[in-house]
Amino acid sequence: MPASYFIGLMSGTSLDGVDGVLARLGSDGQLEVLAHDFVPFAATFRSELLALNQSGPDELHRSALVGNAIARHYADVVTALLQQTGLQAAQVSAIGAHGQTVRHRPLEFDADPARHWPAVGYTLQLINPALLAELTGIDVVADFRGRDLAAGGQGAPLVPAFHQGVFGQPGRCVAVLNIGGIANLSVLKADGTVLGWDCGPGNALMDFWCHRHTGQIFDRDGAWAASGQLHPELLFNLASDPFLGKPPPKSTGRDLFNPAWLQHHLSLFEDLKHADVQATLCTLTAYASSQDLLRYAPEASQLVVCGGGALNGELMRQMSAHLPGVPVLNSEALGLPPLQVEAAAFAWLAFKTVRRETSSLPSVTGARGARVLGAIYPR
Repeated sequence: MPASYFIGLMSGTSLDGVDGVLARLGSDGQLEVLAHDFVPFAATFRSELLALNQSGPDELHRSALVGNAIARHYADVVTALLQQTGLQAAQVSAIGAHGQTVRHRPLEFDADPARHWPAVGYTLQLINPALLAELTGIDVVADFRGRDLAAGGQGAPLVPAFHQGVFGQPGRCVAVLNIGGIANLSVLKADGTVLGWDCGPGNALMDFWCHRHTGQIFDRDGAWAASGQLHPELLFNLASDPFLGKPPPKSTGRDLFNPAWLQHHLSLFEDLKHADVQATLCTLTAYASSQDLLRYAPEASQLVVCGGGALNGELMRQMSAHLPGVPVLNSEALGLPPLQVEAAAFAWLAFKTVRRETSSLPSVTGARGARVLGAIYPR
């Protein structure tokens, strides 16, 4: 079977915009990124996405319109990728479109013991995939999480199987940490076993605090965090959240680590300097991620970091400080730049869906078995 072209599109919990890649995939699933593009979200649109993470007035109507808008943003990225490569839409097998997560509450609701129905809960990614197929003329694969939830899983994280294919090294234990709005860890064991789970907050709380007090949507290179001082009591309070001590499988989102959660903890302290809060939030991300690695994969030979957090120099410095003896690498050192990894994963996931191959890992999500993920919307 000759190589085929797939597009992967990802807008994560950082809410900064859409990353997309156009990749060539061989029949063995080996992936080569040919083009990358990013379309930022306008401030007003980002505010609406943040608002939809909480209950509010007319939210069904607003969510539907946001789904349409996400499809249009995604279509703009597809157009840019095709222009960069000179490919035509007809040459692309499918688009893997994650959508925008605004709620993630797996396994929390709707159990019926009398009928032996376990809790399923829900996860909600806003996108209109039919509109995206209409706008691009390309098959769209969306709703990657739903089938895993139906099988009793967390529906997240989705990327550890992809990480194994890209970063796995036979005979060595390698860890991959994706730091988006939430941080998630993949552990690629020497024997081929793959584990993965959400560790806790990634950039989401740091981005919120930075925007609130500096007007910038993120702390470039962690410079503001580096100017502050760690507040040990605040760190202890934040790190005491039960989620951080919970064993995997586990997944989370802005449903938990959000401004209200942060404000509750800050209310217990007086006269905190804004830069010191930022420094402590940076340490929280590094601490939670590194502690999980040391707890569940102390034999890891290296930690590969991807996502926007890999570009935060202060956060990377702190990760290294918490993991003495474990090399902490930017994923670009292994051939895939950090802002391309998740989008590339959705190109790979779409490839698996089109071939009707399973791409979920019960060892990661806790589901009853591996499943073919995603629903196909024909062009």
